[in-house]
Amino acid sequence: MEVEQLQKRYIEYVGSLFNEGYLDHLFTQLQQLQDLSNPGFVADMISTYFEESEKLLNDVTEVMDQQPIDFKKVDAYVHNLKGTSSSIGAQRIRNACIAFHSSYVELNTEACMKCVVQVKQEYAIVKEKLQNLFRLEKQIVEAGGAVPVLHN
Repeated sequence: MEVEQLQKRYIEYVGSLFNEGYLDHLFTQLQQLQDLSNPGFVADMISTYFEESEKLLNDVTEVMDQQPIDFKKVDAYVHNLKGTSSSIGAQRIRNACIAFHSSYVELNTEACMKCVVQVKQEYAIVKEKLQNLFRLEKQIVEAGGAVPVLHN
């Protein structure tokens, strides 16, 4: 596939991620921090995010499986996940964490269990979409092109 076609596909794909609410302007800001001296910056940041998020999701699940549920720990884990998701522009995960907050403030175990499922689903979708985005970036570079720079 030609470089121009890959770049167009990249721009359209990123646009769809923004239009569908998966990403927000903070993702664009993160990408703008990447330069020629550190071309893997965004991929490294997202990889670290994946590792941290999976640990937090496992921790939340573990706490939710214990009786009685330690809602303070749930709060801490979800708060951290919301923060890290916000920092990379993962809007839908952040929003799912915000919805989760009201459930554990009310100490509503059933609602919290549903929120765990929702956050995990949003995370899995965003992870897949970002992995697709990075594969597309790799194809552009391997074809001899430059990854388009996004603007807010």
